[in-house]
Amino acid sequence: MADKNFINARLDDGALHAMAVSDGRITAITGLDDRIVAPGTIDLGGALVVPGFVEGHIHLDTSFYGDVWRPHRPCTNGFDVHERVAFQAQNMAEAAPMDVRARNQLDLCIAHGTTQMRSHVMVDGSVGLKSLETILGVREEYRGLIDIQLVAFPQSGILKSPGTPELLDEAIGIGADLVGGLDPASFDRDVERHLDVVFGVAEKRGVDVDIHLHDHGTLGVFEIEQIAARTRALGMEGHVAVSHAYSLGDVTPDVLGKVADVLARSGVAIMTNAPGSRPFPPIAALRQAGVTVFSGNDNIRDSWWPYGDGDMLNRATTLGYRSGFYTDEELRVAFDMVTGAGAKALRLEGYGLSVGAKADFVTLNAAHVPEAVVGPPQGRSVYKAGTLVARDGRVTKRAS
Repeated sequence: MADKNFINARLDDGALHAMAVSDGRITAITGLDDRIVAPGTIDLGGALVVPGFVEGHIHLDTSFYGDVWRPHRPCTNGFDVHERVAFQAQNMAEAAPMDVRARNQLDLCIAHGTTQMRSHVMVDGSVGLKSLETILGVREEYRGLIDIQLVAFPQSGILKSPGTPELLDEAIGIGADLVGGLDPASFDRDVERHLDVVFGVAEKRGVDVDIHLHDHGTLGVFEIEQIAARTRALGMEGHVAVSHAYSLGDVTPDVLGKVADVLARSGVAIMTNAPGSRPFPPIAALRQAGVTVFSGNDNIRDSWWPYGDGDMLNRATTLGYRSGFYTDEELRVAFDMVTGAGAKALRLEGYGLSVGAKADFVTLNAAHVPEAVVGPPQGRSVYKAGTLVARDGRVTKRAS
């Protein structure tokens, strides 16, 4: 017998359904029969039911959400990663405790419907393992509300920050799930040695890779090709992601087509949040080539920019708007980037609305997915393992 029965659940096909949940998983999805109301029945009132959102790229350790307002400080001569890192260090020295800020950000994301997350956390010679240890503790507190993957992220570089290669290895040993990297060419100025460390840790520890790549043009494309070559050489197809990959948005169609084929063959996924002031990877062209393209909010009110509301449905709106997506099929592509494609890139087990999947879902006041993407509704309810964890923008089940 099911622990819970949900009725009047409207799926994207427009029809009303009933869902049975046992031990946190969906055990049946049937046509609606509201004549039978079993114990533990929850009436969803005809709301659209969608899988929980996948936040594919965020930084829990550096957000100032819920802290005092910090005016954005522009770079002195155009965007510069080194300078932004320096600004971030100054701001974080004056910020509220990291665990408090991380909880604020998690509550924000969960309340909007995120049930799965990948967060990058600084691990390098400037902070050691302190930030990771803090976020590991917060992750444990929030177990049962949200599943979180943590990337050991060398924000100050690998080769330029003494001790970082060893720290990345130690980070995996104490609980980080993936190893990251940062602009091997422009930041560390040695693509091969940088990638030697990243993929060396990945191979030794048996973990996945997610590399920040801001470099533009043919330089960025070259780095992507090198990452893809390493991926294939180690048999890591499907286990590597490149985050941002701005270069894919500022090269010619011919170059894009060639690198898209390389990405598809190597199974390297691309994360984009479609930032407003930069070129970004062409979603439709990459997907057509067979590349997995997913999304995340990235920075939320931190030293990089003041924007961010933690809402992955709003992120889908931005992706669609900036990509010129208008048809229902295109709008569903934007939605897939914050749900199914994100689940594929993060290699999530049991994701989706199907029998056997985890009962992680969100209810929306919309007729179908395209309507939800063009006008993200409020008044959502968020369920994790079949248990209500947030409603109307507030977390209702507290972290342990």
